[in-house]
Amino acid sequence: QVPLVESGGGLVQAGGSLRLSCATSGIIFSSKTMYWYRQAPGKQRELVASITIGGKTNYADSVKGRFTISRENAKNTVNLEMNSLKPEDTAVYYCKIDSYYVGGMDYWGKGTLVTVSE
Repeated sequence: QVPLVESGGGLVQAGGSLRLSCATSGIIFSSKTMYWYRQAPGKQRELVASITIGGKTNYADSVKGRFTISRENAKNTVNLEMNSLKPEDTAVYYCKIDSYYVGGMDYWGKGTLVTVSE
């Protein structure tokens, strides 16, 4: 299995900003769409944003206009710039590789916790 390491989470006040990063293998990164998901306490994991190898992006309605997903090909990294954060953005954020499975199951990193206070 390839490395999938999320970082950049933390505690921030409402209205603030954070930048998440996810590093993985170059061979995988260069050929796959990448996703950011999040899971809030007591809720199901949900898709936040995606970016294709060509740079086409999509966002959940709840984050449109506030979050920006990007790829740094030289660093095999996908980033999530989060602005105007709200308490409801509080969650563990995970990145995911398109159609990459380990043992027949979706492969996830450990995630990074984002906490937005009032």
